[in-house]
Amino acid sequence: MSAHDHDHDHAPIQAGDQPPGYYEIMETAVRELLVEKGMIKAGEIRRQVEVLDSRNPALGAKVVARAWVDPGFRKRLLANGRAGCEELGISFYDDTQLIVLENTDKVHNLIVCTLCSCYPRPVLGLPPDWYKAKPYRARAVIEPRAVLAEFGTHIPEDVEIRVSDSTATIRFLVLPRRPNGTEDFGEEQLAALVTRDAMIGVVPVELPATGGALQ
Repeated sequence: MSAHDHDHDHAPIQAGDQPPGYYEIMETAVRELLVEKGMIKAGEIRRQVEVLDSRNPALGAKVVARAWVDPGFRKRLLANGRAGCEELGISFYDDTQLIVLENTDKVHNLIVCTLCSCYPRPVLGLPPDWYKAKPYRARAVIEPRAVLAEFGTHIPEDVEIRVSDSTATIRFLVLPRRPNGTEDFGEEQLAALVTRDAMIGVVPVELPATGGALQ
């Protein structure tokens, strides 16, 4: 990947308040029609929403922390991300595969969905607005270093950036590098350091500003 050395304007990687889009309006109309015709029940939709709401980045952080402290689990996770998560009791409510991508001192992984907003929801919950926004979806593939720099992440030129494009059947999760200075941290302390954005690949995992072990 080349350095970002040109001066044209970019759309910022953020999403402001926007009116419902075409697909959102269509989804609402179809859902209401299906309920009206008795093909599905409102309670079924509510239960599925509750399942989605129960998922959050703490689940993914638990997976990352276990991989950092357990080499055997890390190997199994990288071989089959979904099976690795299921080892920790994380269920999947769809048929998607999960591929876990490990960051190293030579490779940095970044996740995007260029067509829509496919995302590892069973382990991270709902995606952030910027992940769904067109500027991120378009630019992450074309100029990943520039996009990462806007998140405050500066990747050295000798580190390869690999951008993985999610699909309807394949989702990705980044296994970030374990930060230095955490050798004495327990698994729960490590999990508390891991953020959603680190598991998307836009930022590294860092120690708190105060440093030292978490309480």
